[in-house]
Amino acid sequence: MQQSVSKDRFIPLRKTELISACLEHGNFPEPEKLKFSSLCKLIMSTVHFDYHQQLEILKDAYAPFNPNADTLTVSTFTAEELKQHQSTFAQTFASILNAANFEKVTEQDLAEALQEESLFKVRLAVEFEDFEEVVFYRRGEYERKERVSTFWGLKKQTLSFTNYDKVTVYIKFKDADYFTAQKRSTEHFEPGSTIIKLFQNVPKADLEMLFPNSEVRMRTLDKAIIGGSAVIGATVMLVTKLGASLLLLTGLLAYWIGLSDKEVTIGTQELVALGAGAGVLGGFIFKEWSKFKNRKLKFMKALADNLYFKNLDNNAGVFHRLVDAAEEEECKEAILAYYILLMNQGSLSKADVDAKVEEWFAKYFHFEIDFEIDDALDKLLRFEIVTVETKSAVDYYTAVSLDQAKTNLDKKWDALF
Repeated sequence: MQQSVSKDRFIPLRKTELISACLEHGNFPEPEKLKFSSLCKLIMSTVHFDYHQQLEILKDAYAPFNPNADTLTVSTFTAEELKQHQSTFAQTFASILNAANFEKVTEQDLAEALQEESLFKVRLAVEFEDFEEVVFYRRGEYERKERVSTFWGLKKQTLSFTNYDKVTVYIKFKDADYFTAQKRSTEHFEPGSTIIKLFQNVPKADLEMLFPNSEVRMRTLDKAIIGGSAVIGATVMLVTKLGASLLLLTGLLAYWIGLSDKEVTIGTQELVALGAGAGVLGGFIFKEWSKFKNRKLKFMKALADNLYFKNLDNNAGVFHRLVDAAEEEECKEAILAYYILLMNQGSLSKADVDAKVEEWFAKYFHFEIDFEIDDALDKLLRFEIVTVETKSAVDYYTAVSLDQAKTNLDKKWDALF
C-alpha cells in the first residue's frame, strides 16, 4: 500500500500506452489517427538519435574510471585529462537524470535518513571520509505502510515510512594515497574509481545501506540481549560448575598475598578441578562470542538479501538504463503536450497547457503528475511542430496541423544525415 507524498514528474505509462490513450480519447477521424501515429514515431526517432549521442559521450567520459571495463587500455591520461573526463561525465550524467525525471536527494533528506532507524532492524556505520564525492538521486516518493513483526514475532504492528521507487547512487572514492595513509584495505574497490548503482523500492530510512562501505553494527537492544544472556549464563556457571575451582583459586591467592596462613596444597585432584574449570570458562566464552558473531552474520545476510533484490544495475549498465528512461520521458512529454495543444484547436499559455495535461492525466488514469511543461514546449519548438506568439508579455502556443508537423519533423530528421 502506498500513497504519493507529492506529485511526481515521472509519467507512469509506456510510450505506446500513451499514444494509444491519446488515440482512444482524442476522437480522431480514422485518417488522422494514422497521421498522429506517424508523427509520434518521428518524435521518438528524433529523440532517440539525440540520446544516442548523449550515450556515446557518457561511455567515452566514463571509460577511464570504469571498474568493469573489458576492453584493452590503449590510451593513458594525464591528471588534467582525467579531471576533464570526470567533469564531462558528471555534467552529462546529471542532465540525463534530470531528463529521466530523477531528483537529487538533498543533504537534509540524507541526514534524516541516516538518523532514522532501519526498517529491517540493522544498524549500519558508513565511513564518509572514504569518498571524494557522493550524490543520491531518487524518483517516485511515496508514503507506504507495512505490517511488521515485533517482540520476536509475538506482535504485529503497522509502520508508515517514506519509500523511493528508484534510487541512483553516484560515488567517487578518494585516491590510493588516502587509503594508504589510513592503513585501510582496498580489497573490494579501486581507489579513485567512480561507482554508479541503481536500486528500486528503497525506504528513505535505509539509504545508508546503499553505500559501498557500510558495515553492520550492533544496536543497543542487540547488545543488551547478548549481554543479559551472558550475565545470566555466567552466574549460573559460577554457581553450578566453577564453585570448587573458585574456592581453590581464592585460597591460593589469599595465601600468596598474605591474607591467610593456611597453606594450599595442589595435587592431582586440584589440578583436575582447575583444568575442568578452565575448560568450562573457555567453552562459555567461546559460546557467547559465537552468539555475537552469529547474530552479526544474521544481520549481514539481511543486508545482503535486501540489496540483492533491490539492485537493478551497476556502473556503465546504469547510464545505459537511465538514457533509455530519459528518452522515454522526453518522448512522452513532447507527445502529451502536442496532443493537448492539437485537441484545443487554439492558442494556450504555458500555464494552461500545464494544467490541461495534468487534468487529462488525472481524469483518465487517476494519477497526479507534475508535468515538465518547460521541457515539453522547448522540444516542440525545436521540432517546429508548435508556434509561439507573445501577447501582453505572455507566450501563447499553437499546434501546427498534423500534416505540417510531419513535414517539418521529417525535414529535420533527413537533415540529421
